[in-house]
Amino acid sequence: MTVQADLKKAIAAAETAKGTYATFAESTEDQLAKAMYQQLAMDMDNHIQQLNSRLNYLTESNPMNQGQQQQ
Repeated sequence: MTVQADLKKAIAAAETAKGTYATFAESTEDQLAKAMYQQLAMDMDNHIQQLNSRLNYLTESNPMNQGQQQQ
């Protein structure tokens, strides 16, 4: 498995976690818990952004991907 494939799996997992936290935030009436879940969802946004940045860098800088992008 390539690093890019691993990163895509990590991004998908982070997006799933973000959705779970958002669901928890909507499902609770406890304001402290709601705030915690909302913060966790925002943290996952940061993780996703960083992972996507790394994936984009690897995709753009990998010579093997250059030919695939043009096809």
